[in-house]
Amino acid sequence: MTLTPSTDVVTRELRGKVLLVTLDHAPVNALSADVRRGLLAAIEAADNDPAVKAVLIVGAGRNFIAGADIREFGKPPLPPALPDVCNRIEACAKLVVAAIHGAALGGGLEVALAAHYRIAVDGAKLGLPEVQLGLLPGAGGTQRTPRLIGAQAALDLIVSGRHAGAKEALALGLIDRVGHSGDVLAEGLAYVQELLASHAPVRRTRDALALSDRAASLAAVATARAETAKKSRGLFSPLKIVDAVQAAIEQPFDEGLRVERNLFLQCLDSPQRAGLIHAFFAEREVLKAPETRHATPRALNTIGVVGGGTMGAGIAVAILDAGLPVTMIERDDASLARGRAHIEKVYDGLIAKGRLNAEKKADIMMRWQGSTSYDALAGSDLVIEAVFEDIDVKKAVFAELDRVCKKGAVLATNTSYLDIDAIAASVSHPQDVIGLHFFSPANIMKLLEVVVPKQVSADVVATAFELAKKLRKTPVRAGVCDGFIGNRVLAVYRSAADAMMEDGASPYQIDAAVRAFGFAMGPFQVVDLAGGDIGWATRKRRAATRNPAARYVQIADRLCERGWFGQKTGRGFYLYPEGSRHGVPDPEVEAIIDTERTRAGIAPRTFTDDDIMRRYMAAMINEGANVVHEGIALRPLDVDVTFLYGYGFPRYRGGPMKYADTVGLPTILADIREFAKEDPLFWKASPLLIDLVERGADFASLNQTA
Repeated sequence: MTLTPSTDVVTRELRGKVLLVTLDHAPVNALSADVRRGLLAAIEAADNDPAVKAVLIVGAGRNFIAGADIREFGKPPLPPALPDVCNRIEACAKLVVAAIHGAALGGGLEVALAAHYRIAVDGAKLGLPEVQLGLLPGAGGTQRTPRLIGAQAALDLIVSGRHAGAKEALALGLIDRVGHSGDVLAEGLAYVQELLASHAPVRRTRDALALSDRAASLAAVATARAETAKKSRGLFSPLKIVDAVQAAIEQPFDEGLRVERNLFLQCLDSPQRAGLIHAFFAEREVLKAPETRHATPRALNTIGVVGGGTMGAGIAVAILDAGLPVTMIERDDASLARGRAHIEKVYDGLIAKGRLNAEKKADIMMRWQGSTSYDALAGSDLVIEAVFEDIDVKKAVFAELDRVCKKGAVLATNTSYLDIDAIAASVSHPQDVIGLHFFSPANIMKLLEVVVPKQVSADVVATAFELAKKLRKTPVRAGVCDGFIGNRVLAVYRSAADAMMEDGASPYQIDAAVRAFGFAMGPFQVVDLAGGDIGWATRKRRAATRNPAARYVQIADRLCERGWFGQKTGRGFYLYPEGSRHGVPDPEVEAIIDTERTRAGIAPRTFTDDDIMRRYMAAMINEGANVVHEGIALRPLDVDVTFLYGYGFPRYRGGPMKYADTVGLPTILADIREFAKEDPLFWKASPLLIDLVERGADFASLNQTA
C-alpha cells in the first residue's frame, strides 16, 4: 500500500514490512525544510504503524543527500532543525537503514549516521565537508562519527572535509556493507530483509564504542590539535572541530551535542563563514560566462601543445591526467627530449610518493607523442601555444598553426600579458583564436583565465570552458588587456609594495605582514619563486610606454642586473643557501635598498603591519574595481575567484572584492584618497569605487549583472 506523502519531496511506500522513504528533491536531494519535515513525518509514521518493522531511506536521482540546501543559506532557519530530525531518526523504535548512492555529504551523512545500519553502493562518496564553508557538522556529525570510527579517523575526515568512497567507508566503519550491483533500491531492500530475518537489533550510533579507549582517543585529539594549528593557520572552524570531537570523548552524548551546537553557532557568526560561502557561490557563478549559455563546445578529442618548457610540460601533464592524448611540438629533437623529461619528472615524483606506479605511468605516456614538425598537429581539435613571451615569436607559431591545423581547430595562446587580439589578427581564422592563461605549475594550479578576444566565436569560448572542466580547473572569463585580470592587478599591488619598500619598509617586513593577513607567501617571495627575470622582461617591454611622471622603483632591476633571479639562481630578494627553497634575509639586498633610497632622495620612514596591508589591499581592490569597470572582468566575483585560485588570496576572506565589502567601500576609498596626497598619479580612485560609495552600494550588488 502507498501512504499519503507528507511532502512532495519525501514519499512513503509500504513494501511488505518495510516503509520505503524516498527523498526526491532535485537536483541533489538537498536538505530543505520540506525534506526535513518529510523525514520527520516518515519516522513518526513508522513508529505509529504496527505493520512497519523497518524503515529504508533512499534518495531518488543521482544522490542520497548532497548536504544542506544552499538556497536557504543566509535566511532565517525553518523548522524542523536537522539535529532534531537526526535525533528522531536515531530514536526510532523500528529498524532504520540508510541506502547510499552518489553523494552523502554534510547533513546527508549525518542523516545516514543517525540511521541504525548503512549500506552504500559502488560510486558513493561520503564526507563532512562543512569546514570548507567555515562551519562544522552541526547535526551530530562531530559526536556520532568518532563514536562510530574512532577519534583519529573522524578528525581526519572532518577537519579535511574530504570524501571517502564506499570501500574506504566500509574499512573505516562508516557503513556496514557495500553493494556492487549499482541498484541502490534493490540492494537496500535486500539488506533490510536480511537484517529482519536475522532479528538484528536497533543499533544506535550514539552508543557505539569506538571511543572506549579514552587515553588513545585523547592522544589522537592532541595530535590533531597540533597538526591543525599548523596546517590551518588563520582558520577558525578547524580547531572548533577538534574541540567538538574532544567533547565526544569527554562528555555524555547529549552534552556533546550541546557543545557541538554551541561551537557550530560560533562558526556561523564568524566572518570567515561569510567569506567561505561567498567563495563557494562565486566558484559556481564564474562558470556562467555569456558565451557558454547557448553555444555548443567543439570536439576535444586530440590536443596539441607547442613548447616543452616548464609551462608547456605542465599543460601537457594536465591534459594527460584528464585522459586525453597530447602531441607536443618543439623546435629540435633535444628540446623535445627535454619536454618529455619534464613530463616524466612529474610522474616519477608521484611514483616516489607512492601515488602512482610504473605501469600507470607507462599507460599515461602512451598518450603522449612528440614531433619537431607542425604537420603533426594537422588532426588536433585544439592547440595550445606555450612558447617564449614575445609577440613576434608567438605570431610565428600561429602562422604555422594557421598553415597546418584543420578547419575548426581551436588555436589558444598561453600568454600572460600580450595582446591576443593582435595574435588573432595575424591568422586567417581569428574567430578560432582564444587565450588560455594557465598558472604555473599548470598541472597543479586550479585557475585558468579564459581570455576572450574581440573576434572569437562563442563556441570557441564554450570549448575553452569545457576544456577547463575536463582538466578539473576553475575557468574565469577575462577580456583582453595587458595582464588580463590577475597579472594586471598584480602589477599594481606589486608597485605599491615596491613603493613601500623604497619608502622604508623592508621586503621581509612586507612579506611577513602579507603572510599574517593569510597569504601563503608575500610579494617578494613570489618574485623569487617565479623568477625575477620574468618581471624584469615585462618592465623592459613596458618601458617605452610608461608614463614618465609615474614613480618607478628600480630596486628589483638592481638585483636582476646582478643575475639574482630568485630560487633558481640561489638568491633574489632572499638568499637560498645550498639549493634551499626557504629563503633567508640578505643583508646585501638591504644595502642595495639603502643605496636606492639615497639615489631617489627618500628618507626612510616606519610602517606598521597595518599600514602595509591598508596600502597593499587598497591597491589590489582599486585596480580590481578598474578591471570590472572596464569590462575586463564580468563581475567583482570573477576578480575574487582569480585571486583565490591563482594568487593565494586567503579563501576565508572571500577574495579582494568580498574583503572590500567586509571592510566597507567608504573606508577603502578614504584610504586611497589619503594615500593620493603622496602620489596622486598612482592612487587615483576607480570610477566604479567612487560610484558605488556615492550610491551606498557594494561590489556584491554587481555580482548578478553578467
